[in-house]
Amino acid sequence: MTHDVKVHPLVSPWGRFGLYSFFIDALEPAIVDTGITTSPVEGMIPELEKLGRRIEDVRWILLTHGHIDHLGGAHALWELTGRKAQVVIHQGDAPLLRSRRAHVDNYVQVRQQYLDNPNAIEEQTQAANKVISGEMEPTLLVQGGEKLDLGGGVTVSVHHIPGHTAGSVAYVIDGQNDVFVGDAVQAHGAANGFPGYEEPAAYRKSLEYLRDEVRPNRLFLGHPYRDANGVPYEIGLDAERAREALQFSIDLEARIAGAARQCLQDGLQATDSAYSPFEPVAEAIGYTGNPALEPSPFFTTLHGYRQEFDAAR
Repeated sequence: MTHDVKVHPLVSPWGRFGLYSFFIDALEPAIVDTGITTSPVEGMIPELEKLGRRIEDVRWILLTHGHIDHLGGAHALWELTGRKAQVVIHQGDAPLLRSRRAHVDNYVQVRQQYLDNPNAIEEQTQAANKVISGEMEPTLLVQGGEKLDLGGGVTVSVHHIPGHTAGSVAYVIDGQNDVFVGDAVQAHGAANGFPGYEEPAAYRKSLEYLRDEVRPNRLFLGHPYRDANGVPYEIGLDAERAREALQFSIDLEARIAGAARQCLQDGLQATDSAYSPFEPVAEAIGYTGNPALEPSPFFTTLHGYRQEFDAAR
């Protein structure tokens, strides 16, 4: 295993926060996450040209999870490689690559319960059609535990780290322990200032697994997630900063979990608050952001605690 595989960030602007993709400069080059429809042409091609690399030569498209800002450009990128690249995603999130409608259904099943927007389904449908470059069948479905051979002795291990989504994975360059986690390490969240995860218990276990078992030498996050002071983490955290980000994410999840349990035990109350019916949670942790801004992690996360609470009753 060669221990000097180069990793290059490919940053695409979008909305209120940047989209991070990464180029692994192996014999069979890989791109981790693909941004949205426009990202391959507007972001990746010019950045690769600066490196003296061609997008046509990419042979692996590694998707950390199924949200639109990570797989939206997958079909477009695949086409630019002459359909030669292998498109990899965990089986738990594969429906989101196969179907734009699955993203709308996800909104209806969770966030629509809390957000009063009569135009939401139309808006979500339009967004999915615009931001996702195409529906497609993945080349390779993974479960975790696989090793992907990028040639020249370079291998990438797949680790299943559910929580943010059911099919979130980390890709680890073997030997040098560079770890790509997408949105599985939320810290204080990105533009919304609140961490988003669908399955709280799984999220907590995945963070602990990354901290205690994977132990990144470098940790690559999917967005400019923020530390305890609200400052975005740098692109590519060294081992010390990676452990700090993981521990901070674990500690913040514990605070949110405690507030959520208390709120649920007391009984949910509908109010005029934008945070209803989870207003006590926002108050307990001092959250003052706008919970309605998409992707609305406040409601996604609290809904996850609500499901776990109901299941335990």
